[in-house]
Amino acid sequence: MLSRRLLLSTVLAAATLPSTVYADEPIKVVATFSILGDMVNAIGGDAIELTTLVGPDGDAHVYQPTPQAAKAVSEADVLILNGLEFEGWLERLTEAASFDGKLVVATTGIDAIPFAEHDEDHDDHAEHGHDDHGDDHASHKDHDHSEHKHDDHDHAEHKHDEDHAGHDDHDHETQASHDDHDHEKHAGQDDHAGHDHGEFDPHAWQSIDNAMIYVDNIANGLAQADPDNASTFFTNRESYVAQLETLEAEIDAMMDTLPAEKRTVVTSHDAFRYFAQAYGLTFEAPQGLSTESEASAGDVAGLITQIREESISAVFVESITDNRLMEQIANETGAVIGGTLYSDALSDADGPASTYLEMMRYNAATISQALGS
Repeated sequence: MLSRRLLLSTVLAAATLPSTVYADEPIKVVATFSILGDMVNAIGGDAIELTTLVGPDGDAHVYQPTPQAAKAVSEADVLILNGLEFEGWLERLTEAASFDGKLVVATTGIDAIPFAEHDEDHDDHAEHGHDDHGDDHASHKDHDHSEHKHDDHDHAEHKHDEDHAGHDDHDHETQASHDDHDHEKHAGQDDHAGHDHGEFDPHAWQSIDNAMIYVDNIANGLAQADPDNASTFFTNRESYVAQLETLEAEIDAMMDTLPAEKRTVVTSHDAFRYFAQAYGLTFEAPQGLSTESEASAGDVAGLITQIREESISAVFVESITDNRLMEQIANETGAVIGGTLYSDALSDADGPASTYLEMMRYNAATISQALGS
């Protein structure tokens, strides 16, 4: 009799197990591309089940969603995107997948760089030499560390539970407004002015200060979707922010070693404006903001002239672009290929930029070594 009772109790316990396991299952989260996915993984940890749509070495500009991607989005509790029209394919994907979870726009609250501002900076750069860059960098650094310092990024400063309580609605509104700026609306603009993007540069992750805002938005979004694990998300966020602050100091030190006449970086496509703004550099690229855009003969000729006139000693290729154009520019100017920069995607696990932190450190070290020598 005792054995039968024990067996019955075991069966009843097993019958109730699925509901218990389900309650403890990690929430399903989708991130749109590898750089963002790494940040989400750092904040979510074991409390989330993460799917990243565009993986390492993948180009989100030309990504074509797959049936597997639609399935992942349809099942997701949370969808985290960059925003600023970086993922031009996402609206169609969410509609096809009937996504009804929480949408988190990682760039919410970022001071985005308008295209017009870059065009003006480019014109100014064409008229003036690099003698001003040393002073610009010094004043910019003072401004960064006095005005934009993220003092420990504690819960009180950001009021995670209160100030961001409206992020869900704001995120949907932000994405909706961004999606209105489609390719047809910008068809009258030339490729170098942004191709299929909107009015702002979407590559905001190229600034450590912006990365801190990314992880704030990620932590808040995950906490709203899974309040039971909110403390885990915010604890992970604090640890990650500490790593970002350490990395910021390292990159500052590397960039400070570059003399005024060595602060122009030539790379494949226009993805480093935020890096340039953060560290007082000038980036030039024959392609526009999207790798889909084509460099015009005039842009290439002008860049070759600039490299010769300013005696720019090195140019850089990117991990997601065709290197032949940059190799041609290097051959015609006598500049060397200074290395590979990671702009829109991480490397695979065996590469030098398999996480966001490693990517930023590697890019800074590559620039510093090539131009500082």
